[in-house]
Amino acid sequence: QVELVESGGGSVQAGGSLGLSCQASGRTASNNAMGWFRQAPGKERETVAAIDWSGLNTYYSPTVKGRVTISRDNAKNTVYLQMNSLIPEDTAVYSCAAWEKYGSTWYQAPDFAFWGQGTQVTVSS
Repeated sequence: QVELVESGGGSVQAGGSLGLSCQASGRTASNNAMGWFRQAPGKERETVAAIDWSGLNTYYSPTVKGRVTISRDNAKNTVYLQMNSLIPEDTAVYSCAAWEKYGSTWYQAPDFAFWGQGTQVTVSS
């Protein structure tokens, strides 16, 4: 079992920045991919960004690429998401996940991934 706790959400005006953190505890595995996902009311969950266990490979959704940076510190079992140039469409509950998956679709969290409870991000215009 892996427990994930997100922090750093909040409200910001359009054009602003927010940083999210997700700390893993429990049976953490350094070979887990980790990522951030978001879900807005009435919409399906969307992958925001993912990072593999080494930190060398990342994935970004086209909707956030260039505005978001994902990183991880395996010594701290923590993954970070820095979001800049936020727009109202970025408003959602952001959740982090950890999973072990390999291959070309490694960045897609499987059903058996571990999930955090989520943190609200609200961007006002």
